[in-house]
Amino acid sequence: MTSQAGAVDRSAFRLTPADLGRRVMVRRVVGFEEDRPQFSDTLGVLTSWDRGRGTLTVVNQHGQEVELPEAALVAGKPVPPKPLRRSLAAPPVPIPAELQRIAARGWSALEQEPLGEWLLRSSSGFTRRGNSAQTLGDPGLPLEEALDRVRDWYAARGLPAFVEVVRPGSPDDLGAALAARGASEAVTEVRTAPLTRLAAPVAADVRLSRNADQAWLSRYRRIEGNESQASAARALLHSGPSVWFASAFLPEVPDGPAAIGRCVVDGEWAGFGAVEVVPQARRRGLAGAVMATLASRAAEEGASGAYLQVEEENTAARTLYDKLGFDTAYRYSYARLNA
Repeated sequence: MTSQAGAVDRSAFRLTPADLGRRVMVRRVVGFEEDRPQFSDTLGVLTSWDRGRGTLTVVNQHGQEVELPEAALVAGKPVPPKPLRRSLAAPPVPIPAELQRIAARGWSALEQEPLGEWLLRSSSGFTRRGNSAQTLGDPGLPLEEALDRVRDWYAARGLPAFVEVVRPGSPDDLGAALAARGASEAVTEVRTAPLTRLAAPVAADVRLSRNADQAWLSRYRRIEGNESQASAARALLHSGPSVWFASAFLPEVPDGPAAIGRCVVDGEWAGFGAVEVVPQARRRGLAGAVMATLASRAAEEGASGAYLQVEEENTAARTLYDKLGFDTAYRYSYARLNA
């Protein structure tokens, strides 16, 4: 087979390592029948190129990594992101409790422990979502006793005790019990949109990756503090069923991405976050280009709805998401438990 493969024309193979992060179509020889080569095509994102092993890795439309030997490749080229069909119907918006659980899978805390139907989550203090008690359903204890258990669980880890309050979803009397303990609530909006609303012209070079490399992380402004928290941040960023990181590049921003974003695909729903644009590249549509590229990839994997979470006080982000067509589905709160 080696000699036969050697006779196959490879002039149509035009990929180089410079195409990493792009959507590509690759054809390879998988065998011969009566001296005729048999081919197989792979469409997906080129995520790695190991020159030492002589292999490329493409993540196909099912989210599967396909390892391709260079020696078997006969054709390959970059292709544009798959257009989002306007007819793609968004799924019905789930009830708040269900969408909160979907979001929790897409930002999975490093340590988790059930308390009845509640879930205690800890991630070295990085983000309230990763370090709060999700209070959906019955804790299996009287409410005051459950709150004491929450307080003690976080105190044992040297963390403040945050309680996630979802209406409807959390116990009806939870808000009053927290208020009686002097806990004030900070509101977060949950927004949803059909993926098709994120379709937009991509005027920048946007690349996708399964991993947040150092260049991407350098633009993610939320990583601060000690190494323990930075390690937790990296773990949280990479948690979820199918995670993608986008980086948009401009020639006039030579020291790294001009914009970044993150998306996690979980069945019909794709969660978006970590959208950042460097100051000198703002108001040029880069946030929309990043989200459009991520949305295209999410649709290839079967998603049709988008969701995100944004703090009510984050006016700039809320304005962006208004422009992109996200509607507020519901709100939830984080309350800090002090006593």
